[in-house]
Amino acid sequence: MALTTAGKTEFAKAIAGVSFTAFNNANAYLGVGDSSTAFDVAQTDLQAATNKLRKGMDATYPTQTANELVFKSTFGSSEGNWEWLEIGLFNAAAAGAMLRRKVVSLGTKVSGETWVLTSTITVG
Repeated sequence: MALTTAGKTEFAKAIAGVSFTAFNNANAYLGVGDSSTAFDVAQTDLQAATNKLRKGMDATYPTQTANELVFKSTFGSSEGNWEWLEIGLFNAAAAGAMLRRKVVSLGTKVSGETWVLTSTITVG
């Protein structure tokens, strides 16, 4: 997953001690959508027109060990039932900052299935 311009700004704010919305358990969301639009650093949201959804963190996530951050969200039986072609990491349920986005084909989730999405950031 590549960092967006907004994501780089959030990292800079955190390092400088400037006020920002943390990517913590209360605010972090992993999103999935069905758009294969190429990544652009200026993007601020998933590119899917309608089939997109952000899910909050599972309990105890994100985790941090040394220079690694792990984010994890569970999409239940009735959530995100479409082809997963893009994923993103956000600090709000709507709007907020998209830290990063990746275009990747993860398959088609159908009703009745529960999928778990994990995103790892290694700083360094």
